[in-house]
Amino acid sequence: MEMFFFARFHALPGNEGAVAAVLIDVLAPSREEPGCLSIHAFRSIGDPQLFYLHSRWKDEAAFEEHAGLPHTVRFIERVETLIDHPLDLTRAVKIG
Repeated sequence: MEMFFFARFHALPGNEGAVAAVLIDVLAPSREEPGCLSIHAFRSIGDPQLFYLHSRWKDEAAFEEHAGLPHTVRFIERVETLIDHPLDLTRAVKIG
């Protein structure tokens, strides 16, 4: 079953550029994965410290494989030091 993932990242003050950079860095290798159907990074218009990743995977197993790959592990390690909250990831299925 196709899976959607929404990740929220609120940058610590002064780390907005670094959060944007790590988000951008993870896009290309993630897009090359066979189970990745799409992945995009976003920045809030109303809050410049707020960023999102939205990704779509062929199934949950494809995302779980992605989660263990070196580029994903490095991304998590880097981004966790730049945000003001615990990692916030929502797994979802399309309902309409």
